Amino acid sequence: MRKITIDPITRLEGHGKIEIFLDEEGEVNRAYFQIPELRGFEKFCEGRPAEEMPRITPRICGVCPTAHHLCATKALDDLFKVEPTPTAKKIRELMNCAFQAEDHIFHFFFLGGPDFVIGPEAPAAERNILGIVAKLGKETGLKVIEVRKRLREVIEMIGGKAIHPVCGLPGGVSKPVTEEERKRFIETAEYSVEFSRWALELFDNTVLKNKEYLDLVTGDIYKHRTYYMGMVDENNKLNFYDGDLRVVDPNGKELVKFKGRDYLDHIREHVEPWTYVRFSYLKDVGWKGFVDGEESGVFRVNSLPRLNVADGMATPLAQEAYEKMYAALGGKPVHNTLAFHWARLIETLYASERMLELARDPELTSPNIRNIPTETPKEGVGVIEAPRGTLFHHYKTDEKGIITEANLIVATQNNSACMCMDIEKAAKSLIHKGNVPEGILNMVEMAFRAYDPCHGCATHSLPGRVALEVDVHDFRGDIVKKLKTE
Repeated sequence: MRKITIDPITRLEGHGKIEIFLDEEGEVNRAYFQIPELRGFEKFCEGRPAEEMPRITPRICGVCPTAHHLCATKALDDLFKVEPTPTAKKIRELMNCAFQAEDHIFHFFFLGGPDFVIGPEAPAAERNILGIVAKLGKETGLKVIEVRKRLREVIEMIGGKAIHPVCGLPGGVSKPVTEEERKRFIETAEYSVEFSRWALELFDNTVLKNKEYLDLVTGDIYKHRTYYMGMVDENNKLNFYDGDLRVVDPNGKELVKFKGRDYLDHIREHVEPWTYVRFSYLKDVGWKGFVDGEESGVFRVNSLPRLNVADGMATPLAQEAYEKMYAALGGKPVHNTLAFHWARLIETLYASERMLELARDPELTSPNIRNIPTETPKEGVGVIEAPRGTLFHHYKTDEKGIITEANLIVATQNNSACMCMDIEKAAKSLIHKGNVPEGILNMVEMAFRAYDPCHGCATHSLPGRVALEVDVHDFRGDIVKKLKTE
């Protein structure tokens, strides 16, 4: 049995590899998406004061620290049973919107977009942001740099630092927003709205008007019928910061809607011996393996799933883009994985519009930024929509607020089962008779790249010491011996 290894895989956060096994005819027998790295955040958080969690957990990842910071802060709100002030909530949400927009822009132009703008089978050295600049002109590069710079300045003004912010406190935030800062926020939000509209136009011209690319997006190679989960407000409109979690089935029918603190009633995790990533599934349906359909508990989160579960967008321009996408793709829900990229740009527009709404609110500069906790801590859950999907932080403490147990379920874990399914389906669809040019291997990688996965975040369980398994195969591919550390 012939084996093809893609190691390391590229344009993602964290490390991973793909193992593809071909049979005697050169057809794909199995393909594995393997994550060999392991990080121990859940264990070494134990014994630390709970209020340190918003400063510790952002170190899981330098790409999405703002999401971990805010999720940990919301978990402290629940832990200490304190409701943040209205102003504090708005400040937090505004920072999260700036982060969502900046992160989505980064992914499209640096990680996922080059496959379309440059071409999935173009030379690897050209499939990057420099290739995009070479093709579309330096003005494009300057626009991307400028919008990310401005959005990061917003995060820094609120959070204290652009990376690893430190502003979140149980019951509020650490400092108020000045009137001068609010004006800067408005200017940045206006600029980001216009950039988002331009990016959607670029996607329309580059991808949707290219039949080859459009066939990839709408075809069967990257398609799975799964459940979807995302956060919605009281009107079932998309919300990144606060709301209920809604799950719809592969036909778009609501399965359940629940509060974040009740996540263990609806989500479970499965493990496999060949990877350090855990696989989330719906408890109400059950784990049926790496299969799709109504009988499988596999679900997805992230940009397209959020739009699939929402009844619409809460801002007008994003609503227009939302309607255009579903009209073009045949209605809801859309199951095509590569459509995540389109949905991601729509969310960028929503985040920018919502940031503008919040920045224009005079209450944003109120000095009433914190309610002081008075309850004895015991257990708290925080949930937020990170750019990659729904993120859970769950802490248990002693009466002094010292962490005794921590559980983190990150977005990449929620998508991990379907990423494996997507990679195997792409490999089986694209590789035939042993013909595996580099461009085809990149198209296999595109199956995970659409999810914008972060495996630095997703591999964080440390049961004691790192287990190691080695399978010894004979020339037929049969396992003849297993070696395992206990």
